Amino acid sequence: MTSKVEQPLENIQEEAPARKNKTWLYILIAVVIVGIIVAGIVLLANQGPDTTSQVRDIFIILMALLSLVIGVALVILVIQLAALINLLQNEIKPILRSTSETVNTLKGTTTFLSENLASPVIKMNSSVAGLRRLLDLVGLFRK
Repeated sequence: MTSKVEQPLENIQEEAPARKNKTWLYILIAVVIVGIIVAGIVLLANQGPDTTSQVRDIFIILMALLSLVIGVALVILVIQLAALINLLQNEIKPILRSTSETVNTLKGTTTFLSENLASPVIKMNSSVAGLRRLLDLVGLFRK
């Protein structure tokens, strides 16, 4: 029987080769894509000027579409950033102010209790201890 502690260790050991296999798969896919691109460039270089100009026009259109997508993404990013700034100013700052006020109130309460409750009790206990020691020395009070 395996214990509960050994089972996660076995799972971790089994996940490591799987992770390495995925890494090699990603590297293989990247190499295949680069190979296809290089083969396409070589084949395109051997074609006539009409084919090359058609491929060039297609790439120009794709680049324009990509620029459009990037522009929309940037607009969405700016809107999200504005929403985050609004959240920080209108939600988090008041929470921090409230927390700061609570901490200051707690400091005041602690100081008040220390001065008005703890200090007199400590002074009384020290006086009683001194009186008890005096009575021990005089011999009137013994344990």
